[in-house]
Amino acid sequence: MNNKNIKVIISRFLRILRLGLMTILGIWIAGILLFSFLPVPFSAVMVERQIGAWLSGDFSYVAHSDWVSMDDIAPAMALAVMAAEDQKFPEHWGFDVEAIQSALSHNERNEHRIRGASTLSQQTAKNLFLWDGRSWLRKGLEAGLTAGIEVVWTKRRILTVYLNIVEFGDGVFGVEQAAQHFFHKPASRLTRSEAALLAAVLPNPHQFKVNAPSGYVLRRQQWILRQMSQLGGDDFLQQHGLK
Repeated sequence: MNNKNIKVIISRFLRILRLGLMTILGIWIAGILLFSFLPVPFSAVMVERQIGAWLSGDFSYVAHSDWVSMDDIAPAMALAVMAAEDQKFPEHWGFDVEAIQSALSHNERNEHRIRGASTLSQQTAKNLFLWDGRSWLRKGLEAGLTAGIEVVWTKRRILTVYLNIVEFGDGVFGVEQAAQHFFHKPASRLTRSEAALLAAVLPNPHQFKVNAPSGYVLRRQQWILRQMSQLGGDDFLQQHGLK
């Protein structure tokens, strides 16, 4: 193969790669715009989980969620995830710089106990558009998507989408599906205690179980309940236009 043929192959590869990247970028931009007002039918993490189950031979697994509006979600649930995951959510622009610095400092001292600092906005961007796992590439893409979501969406919309696609257990995505699956009731009727229990498993819903809570999960549930009260309860949601 001469140099001319090699150059042609490389040129074609780069053109295909560029087209692929532009297509993905276009899909992400369209998704940010469309999902600023349309219900989200499924997320990238749901697709990843479903394909992973099929590839492992588990054809009984079904990644499922039921979209509900914020008006159909108990205020305690929105408050619980903020108390547990991102107490500065109404104030930051997608990134909690102080939490990131604290996590980096902690991780340097404790290489085997990695602490995350992702905001609800970052988690929403990752769950909706990207894959699970840790890598600098994914983090970089997540940062760009987070910025886009923060520019286009309201905080209330970010919280609504987050609550509808977050994973609460094997195949259980979104607060409506979680409420029905674990408590046999709609998300609108969740109590403060139930909301705090759901939020308590969010660091790792595959390790921590809502229907079989460990001592750690129960202690975390009580901590979240205290944080919900300290934030101000329903008044906190009302003050920031999240209710």
